[in-house]
Amino acid sequence: MFTVAVRRHVMVAHSLKDPVFGPAQKLHGATYVVDAEFGAAQLSKANIVLDIGWAGRVLEQVLAPLEYQNLDELPVFAGILTTTEFLCQYIHREICTKVGEEFQGELKVTLTESPSAWASYEAPVRKDS
Repeated sequence: MFTVAVRRHVMVAHSLKDPVFGPAQKLHGATYVVDAEFGAAQLSKANIVLDIGWAGRVLEQVLAPLEYQNLDELPVFAGILTTTEFLCQYIHREICTKVGEEFQGELKVTLTESPSAWASYEAPVRKDS
């Protein structure tokens, strides 16, 4: 398996209104390092997994609507606990809608909260994810 990864970061605010989250039930900020790792069993005719510059631009486009936002106030997340795990899946799905016509392979999205805590979501790229 060949892989190519791009990394960006995003700053958000949110609250996790469930007792399991303790003090994180209150509004708080998070700066996530976001990694999108694309995998393919075979290289393209150009001997790449996909264009790394394009992958970076796609990740930036997906993160832009979240940047400096209170996720609790975004209609797309109404009534949803925007946990790190959930956001991994959400970002994965949004990337798939942008690359699904051009890239068929695996995609792993990792959000790192700190040097000692992160979550990931990995699944095949499908345009209808």
